[in-house]
Amino acid sequence: MIKIAKEFRWEMGHRLKFHEGQCKNLHGHSYKLLVELAGTPDENGIVMDYYDVKKVIAPLIEKLDHSFMVHSEDKELLEALQTLNSKHVVTGFHSTAENLCEYFLGEIKKCSLPSNIYQLRVKVFETETTYAEESSVL
Repeated sequence: MIKIAKEFRWEMGHRLKFHEGQCKNLHGHSYKLLVELAGTPDENGIVMDYYDVKKVIAPLIEKLDHSFMVHSEDKELLEALQTLNSKHVVTGFHSTAENLCEYFLGEIKKCSLPSNIYQLRVKVFETETTYAEESSVL
């Protein structure tokens, strides 16, 4: 087994309305996503070409970059974002790092990955020193 990884970055705003600390306020992060793929190299010694990894992940990042992630039940904020005609992504989950891991894992698994890949791991860094991580056997 060999593991490859590629890093992606984006800027995104959010709030955690339920939070009792500072995260209840509108704020943003410079996020980093680390995607790790484990598998058996093909006859050329490649698990998955990094160009192909980028083709899978880039559309997900473009959707979120310079947007505001808002929970579908946060009606007040959703209305404000729509009134301002501001880029936003509506979700059925709170935009915690843990939930973003689940989101990315689910979205990547919907894509057609090469059959030689049997493990996927994602790490979402909310700051330089904090991250959540989740993996799945494919």
